[in-house]
Amino acid sequence: MTPLIIDTDPGVDDAFALAVACLAPEVDLLAVTTVHGNVGVEQTTENARRLLGTFGRPDVPVGRGADRPLVYLLDQRADDVHGDDGLGGKALDFGPPVDESPLRAVALMASVLEQATEPVTIAAIGPYTNIATLLSARPDLESRIGRFVLMGGSVAYGGNVTAAAEFNVWGDPEAARRILAGSRVPTTLVPLDLTMRITLSADWLDDLARTSPIGAALSSTRDAYLAAYSARFGTPAIAVHDAVAVLEAIVPGTVRTMPVPVDVDTSFGPGRGATIADMRGAEAVVMGRPVDVALDADATFVRAELRRRLCAERT
Repeated sequence: MTPLIIDTDPGVDDAFALAVACLAPEVDLLAVTTVHGNVGVEQTTENARRLLGTFGRPDVPVGRGADRPLVYLLDQRADDVHGDDGLGGKALDFGPPVDESPLRAVALMASVLEQATEPVTIAAIGPYTNIATLLSARPDLESRIGRFVLMGGSVAYGGNVTAAAEFNVWGDPEAARRILAGSRVPTTLVPLDLTMRITLSADWLDDLARTSPIGAALSSTRDAYLAAYSARFGTPAIAVHDAVAVLEAIVPGTVRTMPVPVDVDTSFGPGRGATIADMRGAEAVVMGRPVDVALDADATFVRAELRRRLCAERT
């Protein structure tokens, strides 16, 4: 089984991602930690607790994490896309909420890693503040992390919160740089370049709603998310970015990657939060160990695999 920690800011697509992990028979979900992002950390924590309750996972501890970035305050959330409660106005329909751990996010991750008998995968699908804090506070535990799988960034696609920056990296560029350019942990980055090509149509979501109570609950969160995507792209479909990243964490090789040096713009110009991947091959600037950047996948397979897993009963 894959030992897994998920760091998240639920979030509609985070809800799909958590469902995939909670229902996966080959995953030992050791903890869920929460972070500021799509909405504030009080709401993301409440959402995570309610989602785990709906998915039948009271055994998974939920640790509340950072309420702001490492250095500079965040001046924008994503409630225009995810709704005021982060779950399309449906947060109270999920539950009952599982208990919150007495350990905060970094302490909970450290405790899990200390007790682990094999390397643990950490999937970070919100801003990376908690993960960067863990690396800085407990560098002795870095060797116990088998892999980071990060949803975030953009190589050529451009941004979704500014012209240059994807939301998770933009939400804490200093934290993103600490991990992408400053960590020794093998890292897979799943950027917008890929996730924006793996969309779920309104018909797909309607079909999911008919398959199970969990499918119906997830589909019910879609209205604000679908409206935002439809208005921007002119088609009734959504991207579930975080679910693609978590599927890769569970099934390595779901995405096809290229190892390239990656850095993050932490300046205060229009490029703040941009991920800079040097794709020039032999001419690439050495910025540290390479990051495996996911640039391709079989979209039909990913959609089918998400549907299969979201329709499954946990055993």
